[in-house]
Amino acid sequence: MRIKKSRENIIFDIIVYGILLGMGIMTIVPFLQVITISLSPQEELAKYGMHILPQKITWAGYERVLSYGPIWRAYLNTIIRTVSGTALSIMVLILGAYALSKPYFPHRKFWTLIIVFTMYFSGGLIPRYILVNNVLKMGNTLFALIIPGLASGFNLIIMRNFFSNISLSYEEAAKIDGANHFQILRHVYLPLSKPIIATVSLWVGVGHWNEWFDSMLYIRDENKQVLQFVLRKLILEGTSVEEEMAAGTQIFVNSDTMKMAALILSMIPVLMIYPFLQKHFVQGLKLGGVKE
Repeated sequence: MRIKKSRENIIFDIIVYGILLGMGIMTIVPFLQVITISLSPQEELAKYGMHILPQKITWAGYERVLSYGPIWRAYLNTIIRTVSGTALSIMVLILGAYALSKPYFPHRKFWTLIIVFTMYFSGGLIPRYILVNNVLKMGNTLFALIIPGLASGFNLIIMRNFFSNISLSYEEAAKIDGANHFQILRHVYLPLSKPIIATVSLWVGVGHWNEWFDSMLYIRDENKQVLQFVLRKLILEGTSVEEEMAAGTQIFVNSDTMKMAALILSMIPVLMIYPFLQKHFVQGLKLGGVKE
């Protein structure tokens, strides 16, 4: 039986869908404009108005970015950094969150307070540089890009709160069967924590993928630079670039075209991975089995 909506409900639905439509347009239009600018030649960009769909297509911007020598090595360095950094971070966060989620953990409130303290206060950039470069001797290595940010206080607290919502009845049942803490973590907590692990993994991975400032600080060897730093250098140095065409003519690659092409190339891996992790965001906490 179809329920007839009142006038107030119809007005409310119109307002809600109108707001959602407006938010969708504000999200999609800039993205389309980025793609269009990356594919548009100089004469199209010189025209007045917003460019939503490309009228003429040129791949000169992408060719210029991809022909830049260090970019492929930088891509590999960024992939290594992102994969290894995310895996190590998730491992450390899981172990730390599991321990802090236990009510019987000694001085639990004190250690939680210390972690929260680091979210608001830090030693600063100069002490961190001295520690990483001079004390730990990790300068000019990929370790300098991974180890200092291995465990984020915010991510640790988020994961700890998730683990705290998992009933201790699971742990008690596993202990009766003779399981130790590592077995409990592996066979009980991890299967129930896929949503939060996927979410935090995406946060950490995107953070590693987009980071360039620490590469500028610690890396001196050009072969060890990451993608975002190389793209930044390319954009700053390649404001107006001439390219020789096969017929002997010259074209100018607009700086905006290069910037947008570099932006799209840096976004592709994240856009490819996100759909596989998105399904875990909406799962929520599915404990089941235990009734409070």
